[in-house]
Order: sequence, then C-alpha cells, then structure tokens
Amino acid sequence: MKADVTALVVSYDGNPFHGFARQEGLRTVQGSLEDALAVAVRRHVDTVGAGRTDAGVHALGQVVSFEADTADPAPLELLRSLNALCGPAIAVREVRRAVAGFSARHSALSREYRYRIVSGPVPPLFLHRTAWWVKRPLDLAAMRRAATALQGEHDFRSFCVAGSADLSTTVRHIERIDVERGCEMGEDCLTITVVGRSFVHSMVRIVAGSLVDVGLGHRAESWIGEALSARERAAAGPTAPSHGLTLWRVMYPDDAWLAPEAVSEGGHARKR
Repeated sequence: MKADVTALVVSYDGNPFHGFARQEGLRTVQGSLEDALAVAVRRHVDTVGAGRTDAGVHALGQVVSFEADTADPAPLELLRSLNALCGPAIAVREVRRAVAGFSARHSALSREYRYRIVSGPVPPLFLHRTAWWVKRPLDLAAMRRAATALQGEHDFRSFCVAGSADLSTTVRHIERIDVERGCEMGEDCLTITVVGRSFVHSMVRIVAGSLVDVGLGHRAESWIGEALSARERAAAGPTAPSHGLTLWRVMYPDDAWLAPEAVSEGGHARKR
C-alpha cells in the first residue's frame, strides 16, 4: 500500500544556489530542503521537485513532495520549522497533504514560468536580482506578434540546450504565451509568461532571448517560426540570463489533495 504524501509549496531566490537539483558538494535548493527536513521530521527523506530549475533561476510556487510518516509534525508545525531552518533564501509558503502516489513532478498538469525584462537606459534597482536589464527599448508589439508562432505543439529542438537535444523527443506544447508590460516595485518591466505541461532544457530562457532579439529589431517577426522549423540550436536566439526567470506556479488536479485545507504562509488554514 502506497503511503500518503506531503507537498510543500516553496519560494526561493535562485541567486545563491547551483540550481534546484541536489549535487554533491554544492549548495542547491533541494539539498537545503532535504537537510532541513531531516531535522524537522527526524528522518532522511528523498524529495521530488516539480521543476529542475537551473542555477540562478527563482521560484515563487515550486512544489516539492515526499512520502509522509504518521510521526511527522502537523502541517503548521512543519511549516514553521522549515522556515526557521531554511531562511532567508528559501521560504516554505504552504504545506499540503496529498493522496498516495502523488508526485510533484509527474502529477503536474502544467507549469507557469515568467521571465522579467527591464529595458531602457536606466538599470533596475529593486528588480536587479530578478530581471534582465536590456539597455535599449524593446518593440513590445513585435515581440507579441512573434510569440504567436510558439503557441501550440512544436518541435522545440532549436530552443533546447544543445547537449540535451538527445532527449527521446523535443516536441512540447505551449498552452499560453503572453508578453505584457507592467510595473513592479515602481519599476517598469516586461514579462514573458509561458505555460505548458513540460519544457526542454533552458527552453523558456531561449524563447526569451529570441523574443528580445525581435524586440531590438535584430530579427524579423517571422524569424521565430523559421527557427522552430530549422530544429537546430544555432537557428534560435541567445539564452537569456538565468536570474530573470521564475517558476511561478504549478497546477495539479483538484483530487490530488487529501484534505480541502492547506496550511499556508501566515500560519492559517487556507481553503482551496
């Protein structure tokens, strides 16, 4: 009989970490979480993350799961313990009980990533750790039109790190891609939002770098579709810097959760 599962919704500043996935001798998000969990639940646990973010990439709603034990602390106690142990670069926002067999990675329906860009001659102050500064203005309308070529199912081999192109398939489906201008912390920024079930390695960062090439006028809008058709990494644009990317949230079926309530930041029960 499979054990019930505990799921954590985790935010982190990716700058001090060598990515999410544990690596021997390096500071990673997964390694830091597992060290904290070993103290909090008094046993070793192996965790599964919804996304293997690269070094420098941030998360607002990463989901991490592990097998629960009847002796584990209650959700509120666990949330408080982990935040005392993990800070300040990692914050556990929510603790949930999931059904037996739940996997943060394999049970996910879709993942949403957001890439932030600050453009123009004035560098970002408050957003400098989470946004790419592009020193020239960008043509937002051209970037939006170019992005439409990426929506739907395509072979994204051109938008995949070359060393990872030996995957069984590089075909992926983008459910939604938006390019919007907004304001955060009083600073104007442009956000590229990409939603899909799964992504090839560095896909969102290469999409962002390619759309910036279009926004700068270095490439025609039609070039994005041509890059897709070429199915080779050299056909697409540069890989945007990692610090501009955030794993925003991960979506799951409603019946993945064992109870209708979750303990979230602030220490209160939150209805779903």
